[in-house]
Amino acid sequence: MAAPPSDPVHGTVRRGAWVITAFWLLLLGLLYAGFDQVEQRRTAALQAHAGSGGELVIPRGPDGHFRVDGRVNGEPVSFLVDTGATSVTVSEALAQRAGLRGGQSVTFQTANGVLPGRVLHQVPVQAGHLALPGVTVAVGMVGKPPELALLGQNFLSRYDIQMLQSEMRLMPR
Repeated sequence: MAAPPSDPVHGTVRRGAWVITAFWLLLLGLLYAGFDQVEQRRTAALQAHAGSGGELVIPRGPDGHFRVDGRVNGEPVSFLVDTGATSVTVSEALAQRAGLRGGQSVTFQTANGVLPGRVLHQVPVQAGHLALPGVTVAVGMVGKPPELALLGQNFLSRYDIQMLQSEMRLMPR
């Protein structure tokens, strides 16, 4: 025979189940908030920032690469710093979003073979807080996400570069 709902033992068991459930929910919420804070700090530590001398400080990512947010012709982009690339290089999709039309048709010799593309001159490029009003931009990068671009030597060579173990610094001349 089932105990009537007004039975004190039955009420205590129900309250105990609610207290245990509330305890675990609170504990899980606190763990989530704590891990979220740790992840936010880790992500912030990987963001490029202006140094005290006006330099752009780019932390090395966990994969060993240097990345910095920027803009090409005003369009937001995530740059992969590529000291081996001759020029700033973007995908056709990014070029279209940035309004980069026309240009000179070229054939690129890459590590992955020959690729068709085009080159545009006098394009504004910004990496972090550093901006150049007229940079040559190559269009034709393939195999990477469309929001990713390469920050090549035609931008990098206009700054003094200091490589440290955990960061790269681009210093205005």
